[in-house]
Amino acid sequence: MSLVATFGSIKNNFKLKPQQYIIDNCVFRLHYKATVLFFLVASVLVTSRQYIGEHIRCISDKGVPEHVMNTFCFFTTTFTVPYVNTSKEALDKVEAEIKALDSKLLDTGNLAHPGVGPYGIDSDEPIVRHAYYQWVPFVLFFQGIMFYLTHLMWKKLEGGRLRFLVDGLRYAAFSFNEKEMKIGGNKIPSKSERVEKVNLVRKMFIDGIYINKYWSLKLMICEVINLLHILLQFHITDKFLGYRFNDLGSSVWQEGLDSSVDVLDEVFPKITKCTFHKYGPSGSIQFHDAMCVMALNIINDKIYTGLWFWFIFLFICTILGLIWRLLTFLLHARSRGFNRLVFAGSCPGRLNPWNALNVSNHYSYTDWLFLVYLSKNVDPLVFKEIFLGIAEDMEERKAMKQPLLEAEELNIFS
Repeated sequence: MSLVATFGSIKNNFKLKPQQYIIDNCVFRLHYKATVLFFLVASVLVTSRQYIGEHIRCISDKGVPEHVMNTFCFFTTTFTVPYVNTSKEALDKVEAEIKALDSKLLDTGNLAHPGVGPYGIDSDEPIVRHAYYQWVPFVLFFQGIMFYLTHLMWKKLEGGRLRFLVDGLRYAAFSFNEKEMKIGGNKIPSKSERVEKVNLVRKMFIDGIYINKYWSLKLMICEVINLLHILLQFHITDKFLGYRFNDLGSSVWQEGLDSSVDVLDEVFPKITKCTFHKYGPSGSIQFHDAMCVMALNIINDKIYTGLWFWFIFLFICTILGLIWRLLTFLLHARSRGFNRLVFAGSCPGRLNPWNALNVSNHYSYTDWLFLVYLSKNVDPLVFKEIFLGIAEDMEERKAMKQPLLEAEELNIFS
């Protein structure tokens, strides 16, 4: 089976296609699209045997059948002996010196594999047990689901408001006929429908019927949750890997993969030990020692190393996204240049920046942000019509209120 066929189900059920209604930004989409896709692909890789063969193969004596030993060692914990051929006095030394001793044993040929060596039945040498590999596909899958939850939360809080207003206007720029048309499954409204829908959007925005001040607050809360969620996932993964994940990427970056004993061999050992207990003919317990090849860890170390760097990248992007959100909150009603920049791609031709600032001065940050997302969901020509219409409506209301204010001032001083 080819690689394309393996990931065919993911391709069919998780297409990276443009979102029909944009209600978030590119940083938000990194969380519930790119990251979820990463976890789904990783889950498929660690459960697929056609690329790495059997997940575990153990070498033992003939007292235990091979398939029994393989099954036993996979579903129980294998282990490694981190300080092979090291005296008790050496265990009190600095950890770096002990690792150096292990490296020297490997380089001189006195040790076949890191972490694998003689270990007696009554030995008191410290060992490190490895049981996480049994749970890797499940943990990766549920981590992917967790990254999708904030998107579902924001969709619920947003309540389909943008979709309600945008529906019917996505192709309104092509409304040249008096009757509605359907081309390729897309509905092109008539001229009268376009005018009616544009006026409805203007009226709802001016009257504040459909958008309240908590709309933007809910979005910002979800963005902060995304940041906290990355930290939570870091902690979950670190605990899952025996508290070796936090510095995994930095250690790989610093040490490289050239040394005899690197951090990946310690966290994801390729060769481990396993002990099978069996009753002998006379009823005494026999111990069968096995050396197991952990082929699955060839995939695991790549996945978790990549995941460490992805988490760092996602954390930085989320921080930058929150900084941008703060800048928009501070500058949306103060800077014409900032509004010119934000709406530059939304309105073809030259847009008077005073209109953008005028809208911001009269309305809240939520109204301004809603206009930004409205511009991402409709054709630029249609948005320009809506935008300038809102500015005109506001000027008219301002002109109507001015005589009333002057009359009130005269009454006060008379």
